[in-house]
Amino acid sequence: MLVAKYHESNCQDKEILANITKAVNASIQLRSKKELIEGFVAKINADSKIDEDWKNYVREQKEKDIANIISEEKLKDEESRRFIDNAFRDGVLRTTGVDFDRLVPGSRFGGGNRAEKKNGIIAKLTVFFEKYLGLV
Repeated sequence: MLVAKYHESNCQDKEILANITKAVNASIQLRSKKELIEGFVAKINADSKIDEDWKNYVREQKEKDIANIISEEKLKDEESRRFIDNAFRDGVLRTTGVDFDRLVPGSRFGGGNRAEKKNGIIAKLTVFFEKYLGLV
């Protein structure tokens, strides 16, 4: 609502921008989405179609973020995307079980730092999941 109001002001009203920041910081549910909201607000202009552009922006950012995680952690692409899609469908990120273990490179039967790697992947996927939960 505040973003639409800011748009109606031809993206000029700095007070509305301050109110957007306050609203995001005051809401536990929006804090994890702060980066997305601020990035979108910075991108809009007088010609923007707020609802449509927001959906497209979230979709693009989500794709970039998941592609980065998959690449950085050397995860299996198709399995990772299916795992994330299922997590959003179910509303919960399950990091135990066979489905999650399939994503993690390396053998489950000893050697290396698999447990440490797994914890790092869980941390990144949790941040990602919280950021996009309710938006996709």
